[in-house]
Amino acid sequence: MTHRENILAILHGQDYEAMPIVSFGYWRETLQKWAAEGHITQEEADGYAKEGDNSQWDQSVMKRLGFDFNWNSCVGCSVDLFPNFEKEILEKRPDGSQVVRDPVGLIVLEKPGTVSIPAEIGTSLMDRESWEELYLPRLQWSDDRYNAELLKSLTSTEGREIPIGIHCGSLMGTMRNFLGVEQLSYLYVDDEDLFKEIIDTMAGLSYKWVETALKSGAKFDYAHYWEDICFKNGPLVNPTMFREWVGPHYKKTTDLLRSYGVDIVSVDCDGCIDKLVPIWFENGVNTMFPIEVGTWNASIAPWRAQYGEGLRGVGGMNKTVFARDYKAVDEEIERLKPLIELGGYIPCPDHRIAPDAKFENVQYYCEQLRKAMSK
Repeated sequence: MTHRENILAILHGQDYEAMPIVSFGYWRETLQKWAAEGHITQEEADGYAKEGDNSQWDQSVMKRLGFDFNWNSCVGCSVDLFPNFEKEILEKRPDGSQVVRDPVGLIVLEKPGTVSIPAEIGTSLMDRESWEELYLPRLQWSDDRYNAELLKSLTSTEGREIPIGIHCGSLMGTMRNFLGVEQLSYLYVDDEDLFKEIIDTMAGLSYKWVETALKSGAKFDYAHYWEDICFKNGPLVNPTMFREWVGPHYKKTTDLLRSYGVDIVSVDCDGCIDKLVPIWFENGVNTMFPIEVGTWNASIAPWRAQYGEGLRGVGGMNKTVFARDYKAVDEEIERLKPLIELGGYIPCPDHRIAPDAKFENVQYYCEQLRKAMSK
C-alpha cells in the first residue's frame, strides 16, 4: 500500500499495512541550526526557507530524519485579502522596534531579533466605513485567485503517493487576523451586524473556492480548515455565537465536500479547543489537526470517548521531548501507543519542529516509532 492508501485506511478505520511516520515541517531557524551543526546542508536549509513544505529540500530533510512525508500537502487559493495591503512602517522607536501595518491591516509592534508573533496594538478595520472602503473590495471572488492548471493536474489519483487535501481557508481565524483579539471582542458587542457580515463574507469566499475546485474535476483525499481562535484556557470567541453564526457555514461546505466523496474534513486550531470540538463535529468537521498537547495535555482519548469513532485526529505528539533525551522520546512513544490503538489517529509532532530540537532525537523518534508500529 502507498502512504496515501495507508493514511486513508487508518482515518476510515480500515485495515492498513503500515503507519506512515509524518511531520508538519520545521521552523526555518531549526534548519539553519541543523545546517550549522552539519546534520543537513546549507543548501537544504536555504532551499526550504524559499520553497517551503513538500519542496525537494523539505523531502530531502524529511528523508534524513526518517519521516515518510510532510503532512502539509493541501492545495488552496487566496481566500483572504486580494490584494493585501502594502506593509507600511508607521513609526520607528529608539529601541529599534517598529510600529507596522502588516499585509492584512493589523497594526503590530515588531522588535528586532524576535521571530515569534509580533504584539497587536491596533487595526485598520475599526468600523463599517473602513470595512466597506478598505476590506470588502479586497474580498470579492475572482478566477485569478486560484491556479486552474494546478487543479487540472489533480483530476486523477493514479500514482498519487501521499494524500492531497483541499485547503478551505478560514471562517473566523482570518477575521481574527484582521482585527486582533481585542478589537474582535469589542466588535462582537459594538456592531453585531458588521461582525456577522464579516463572517458571512469570509465563509462565502471559502465556499466559492471549494465549489470551483470540486467542479473542475480535481480529486482530493481530504479537506482542511485553518482557524487559530483558541488559547491555553479555551476559545477566544463565544462558543454560542460560533455555533449559531459559523456552524451553518461549515455544514454547507462539508455537505458539498461529501457530495464529491471527500468525507475527511480537518481543522487546525491552536489552543484548548474542547468547547469548539462539538460544534465542528456536528457540522461535518471530523478530524482535529494538530492536537496541540500544550500545558493543558490535549489528547484524542477524551474526545473519542465523548464523540465516538467518527472523531479522528492527526497530531498530539509532544514535540518538546525533541529538546531532551532518548528516554523522554521513549516515554512519549509509550504514551502514544494506546492512542494509536484507538484507530482513526495518526501521531504527528504538534506544530513545526522548533529550534531547540536535537537532530538525533528527531531521528531516534522516527526510528523507534516505526519499530513500535511494526510489532
